[in-house]
Amino acid sequence: MMPDMGSSEPELQSCARSVLVVDADPTSRRILVQNLKDVARITEAADCDQALAVFDRMTPTAVIACLDKANGPSAEVIEALRFGGYEGPIIAISARGSLSVAVEAMRAGACDMLIKPIAPAEMIRRLTAQLGGDARPSAQAAQPKPDHRDFEGFIGQSPVMLAIYDQIRRIAPSRAPVFITGESGTGKEVTAQAIHRRSGRPANRFVALNCGAIPKDLIESEIFGHVKGAFTGATDDRTGAAELADGGTLFLDEICEMDLALQTKLLRFIQTGEVRRVGDTRMRRVDVRFVCATNRDPLAQVVAGRFREDLYYRLCVLPLHLPPLRQRGEDVLALARAFLERFGAEEGRHFADFEPAAARIVAGFEWPGNVRQLQNVIRRLVVMHDGSQVNAQMLPLALAHGSSETGQDLPRIGADQPHATAVEPFAVQERRIIEDALAAFDGNLSRAAAALEISPSTIYRKREGWAKEGEAVAEPAPEAARLRA
Repeated sequence: MMPDMGSSEPELQSCARSVLVVDADPTSRRILVQNLKDVARITEAADCDQALAVFDRMTPTAVIACLDKANGPSAEVIEALRFGGYEGPIIAISARGSLSVAVEAMRAGACDMLIKPIAPAEMIRRLTAQLGGDARPSAQAAQPKPDHRDFEGFIGQSPVMLAIYDQIRRIAPSRAPVFITGESGTGKEVTAQAIHRRSGRPANRFVALNCGAIPKDLIESEIFGHVKGAFTGATDDRTGAAELADGGTLFLDEICEMDLALQTKLLRFIQTGEVRRVGDTRMRRVDVRFVCATNRDPLAQVVAGRFREDLYYRLCVLPLHLPPLRQRGEDVLALARAFLERFGAEEGRHFADFEPAAARIVAGFEWPGNVRQLQNVIRRLVVMHDGSQVNAQMLPLALAHGSSETGQDLPRIGADQPHATAVEPFAVQERRIIEDALAAFDGNLSRAAAALEISPSTIYRKREGWAKEGEAVAEPAPEAARLRA
């Protein structure tokens, strides 16, 4: 028998703020309903079957799901709702406050986790954060679709980025750690900042550290701080990033570069919420949201023994993978135009857009350095040139040749032009440029490609082609060999 819904079905369907409470304990369910009745229309369900029956008639704005079962906590309700297609926020609650329960809930699809008993004000605050503002009922039944333009510093409307924006909205209000992966230049720090801004934590409590840029013997002090006299050069007490981020977000970029010994101390910090400055005996309790990032494959680092497995599973509760720029379709030109406008204003230039040939080159390039490389190319272009339109001649030679529009619509130097005899063929210049770059970097193909701003695969294909041409020249044709014999 279904619990009393308290209103007719049409009223439930027309309510803009409706919350489904799923809890097998009738007393706990009644308390939740009483606490939330003034901020949303509440629908009750005692178990997974009743919750799914509710979804046959209406779709709630949010769900509060209790994990507690007779034989222990279970996330089956959350899994069932997500499997059934529910995409709204789900807040998990439980009387058991272990980390394993929280991890199970987040992996099943929960956006937040609260431990019973729950203060009414805290539940309302978390629910308000999930609903994106005022959680009180609104007279407007249909909510406008979210505007994705310039989402929290991002530019782009490609399907892969719209999915990223949606993930950020879902995970931002949670307290669970976030693990961001993606190639260099894809915007991992921008993502971390977006998560922080939507987390409800103080705006000025976002602290970022690049674990790969700080010397190994200094990074512990950077994270945890130190006291005067702790080591040579410690002339004063210093507050570490963990304490500076208290109440906010601690962003650890390039986390896989962290020394294994420090990984052990970081793991203890995550488990206890306490830090001890280098050289100090006093423990300090801090509350931080961990957001980590790496351009490496973290599981491969675990297998190789360079990253602790237990630390990985502590941090990778909410994984988020950023796509490379080459997978973002029309976002490439949207970003290029945005950079052109921004840097044009900064440098006093008058560019309005790209000519068709230049636009095809930009859109067709692989961009191994992703958004960061695109940004640098456009900035250099704006500094070195001016005009109303960016043409193909203004783009770097390597960029033009590395695009799918190789040479198309580019100005060509012909024999009828002045000084044509002094100009080497393009293929000759290209080979010399690539070979000089390889020589400069001792044959390191990846570094040479980065310096030329082309894909390593482009150099590899070119060298294969040159090798085959050399073999064809070196090997005499059968007829010529016969005549010489």
